[in-house]
Amino acid sequence: MRSFLISYDLASPASNRHAITSAIMMLGTTWARPLDQTWYIKADLDEDDIQSLLGGLLDDDDGMIIQCVRDEAMLSNTSLRWFKQRPLPQDAVHTNIVAFPVAQELPTGADLEPLAEAS
Repeated sequence: MRSFLISYDLASPASNRHAITSAIMMLGTTWARPLDQTWYIKADLDEDDIQSLLGGLLDDDDGMIIQCVRDEAMLSNTSLRWFKQRPLPQDAVHTNIVAFPVAQELPTGADLEPLAEAS
């Protein structure tokens, strides 16, 4: 298992940011994001594998650095919190739909209390 630093600069951040962040979180067994566009991942890959997987998500004006690093780092005004990769359910369909649990039935009419009284 190797540790990698991945940092990117998007010319149009709204264009592919979500796709890139999702792809980075799925690359290794764990990931951390100490800064907005700087990531650490631990993976059984090499730099070329990572570039092959992420490079297609970049536009011509975007930039990315992928570097194998040691586990030690000096951080200022930030910290590392490692997250485990979330495995997809076996029957998962790749989609951007998020399902939320059904809420309990809410009280209606006279059972509701006002948040504040108008004066």
